[in-house]
Amino acid sequence: MAKSRLTVDVQIEYPAWRKAFPRAGAVVRGLVREAALRPELSGPAGEVAVLFADDARLRGLNARFRGKDKATNVLSFGDTGNPLGGIALAYETVLAEAKVQNKSFINHSKHLILHGFLHLLGYDHENRRCARLMEGLEIAILSDMGIPNPYLLRTKTRA
Repeated sequence: MAKSRLTVDVQIEYPAWRKAFPRAGAVVRGLVREAALRPELSGPAGEVAVLFADDARLRGLNARFRGKDKATNVLSFGDTGNPLGGIALAYETVLAEAKVQNKSFINHSKHLILHGFLHLLGYDHENRRCARLMEGLEIAILSDMGIPNPYLLRTKTRA
């Protein structure tokens, strides 16, 4: 039986990502490949391109492809010439969310990449049932990677 082939291309367009997420390329390639090995995901084949950008870039992409003229944390794009597609993250939005939610910036970034990857595989959160399925997969995969449940919000407290 032929083994499915998955390639992951990482592009860091916005320089602040390099300092905030050292070794992002290797980490992201490992994360996507490890997630793809899950039996629930059936070993997808194709190419995933991950773009680390800024809010301005994501705002433009969001306006162009979704008709929403605002920045967002992560976008996923299917590709007609590729069974998978691309994922783009906005530095400032991801950083602000991580701070507000009292999460590790890197763990939050990993969660968003996984979230985008699941979208490329056809998962969505358009209704409660689909959201529970997608979130359950995210929680399980991240847990296996030692990352806490991203849906449990931890608020900062004063001592």
